[in-house]
Amino acid sequence: MMRHGARAITKHVRISPKKARLAAGLIRGLTVIEAQAELTYSRMKGGRLLKKTLDSAVANAVMQLEVNKEDLKVVEVRVDKGPMFKRSKPKNKGGRHPILKRTSHFTVIVNKD
Repeated sequence: MMRHGARAITKHVRISPKKARLAAGLIRGLTVIEAQAELTYSRMKGGRLLKKTLDSAVANAVMQLEVNKEDLKVVEVRVDKGPMFKRSKPKNKGGRHPILKRTSHFTVIVNKD
């Protein structure tokens, strides 16, 4: 299903997609006012990062679609996997243990009710 509206994309955010999807699940299908309140008072790091993308999508909608902020609804929230930083930690007998520092790409689409 093709979803139209104003969107905002944030790439290479330093949080694992699994953790960010927990915050994305909180706002899916809500109005923008409710979603912003939910993310503001959420204690998750993903909530704080996702709120920036949501605010950007709202600003894009106000400018492009010429609608009021109160009339907007979160149509789609997507958290995709980004590139991983590969690091390693020394282990016993000269071995190493890989550390994968994961990144995410956020996509938020808002549209009129």
